[in-house]
Amino acid sequence: MRKYYFTSESVTEGHPDKLCDTISDCILDEYLKQDKNARVAVETFASGNKITIAGQITANGEVDIEKLVREKIKEIGFDNEKTDIDYKTCKIDINITKQSPDIALGVDIGGAGDQGIMFGYASSETEELMPYAISIAHKLSKRLTEVRKKNIIPYLRPDGKTQVTVEYEDNIPKRIETILISTQHKEGVEQYKLKRDIIENVIKAIVPENMIDEDTKLYVNPTGRFVIGGPLGDTGLTGRKIIVDTYGGYSRHGGGAFSGKDPSKVDRSAAYMLRHIAKNIVANGYAKKCEIQVAYAIGMREPLSICVDTFGTGTKTEEELVKKIKEKFDLTPDGIIDYLNLKEPIYSKTTNYGHFGKKDLPWEKIIEL
Repeated sequence: MRKYYFTSESVTEGHPDKLCDTISDCILDEYLKQDKNARVAVETFASGNKITIAGQITANGEVDIEKLVREKIKEIGFDNEKTDIDYKTCKIDINITKQSPDIALGVDIGGAGDQGIMFGYASSETEELMPYAISIAHKLSKRLTEVRKKNIIPYLRPDGKTQVTVEYEDNIPKRIETILISTQHKEGVEQYKLKRDIIENVIKAIVPENMIDEDTKLYVNPTGRFVIGGPLGDTGLTGRKIIVDTYGGYSRHGGGAFSGKDPSKVDRSAAYMLRHIAKNIVANGYAKKCEIQVAYAIGMREPLSICVDTFGTGTKTEEELVKKIKEKFDLTPDGIIDYLNLKEPIYSKTTNYGHFGKKDLPWEKIIEL
């Protein structure tokens, strides 16, 4: 029997990096509402009471970016520049240009907008076919936001992080070894009260009883204080939470971020397609775990390579699965966009609590392979 521990983390929508991801994806969605062929690559930077937005947009449409940014900061719950950021008073700098004509040359003919490698993954560990640790970490982060917005724990502020360590036996999750939650709060909250409220209203509401025992360690705000948060406590940047966005470190990552990129960028669209294929390989009983890699070259339509790994759990060989993928799916950028209907303004749904494992996203659909 092989026993080991694996840890994944998640963050709330008030984490400074996620604040930036949210702004970038909301800008993308607003342009797609007006122009389904919009080319968008937007980065957001947050520091103190200031938001900087830069990137390239080529689209038939006009978006009041400053108004949108303030709306999203307010929606998240940031309204105090002394502890995080204030949607009413924050400074917003915008530096947007058009897409490089050199990149457009390849994309306009249906080729990839850049070289790169992308991965997709699925595992039978959970109902949504995601690794167990990241699944629980996301649910805890989402619950942390829920109890704040519903005033179940009224003294919380938007910034927060969760981390879950799972004990495995023979590659099966057996119990949770550690849960760590760090959450921003208002001044004057006693540590004992915070820990009690988080355990009762967040941890117990999410984590199955049979996965926690007397040896499970529960940590809440280990430093004892978390009043200064958001962009005042730490700078935020689009695309800096790529492991949170994907599989919690359980699968490899090609390095390309998702948020703020329209679907012509294969960093995003191909990763979504590979998740769809890997999930359906597992859902159709061809493997208990599956990881797929593809590689693209700028301006070229077809991927340079396809690699499948089922980690010894497959009922078919990797070669047979690669053949099935090539026969079933069009992995050109245009083919992926059409198959998953990626020109719709759906990207704000993906930003927080993982881009994978959510039932209402097109790449999560189960089909017959």
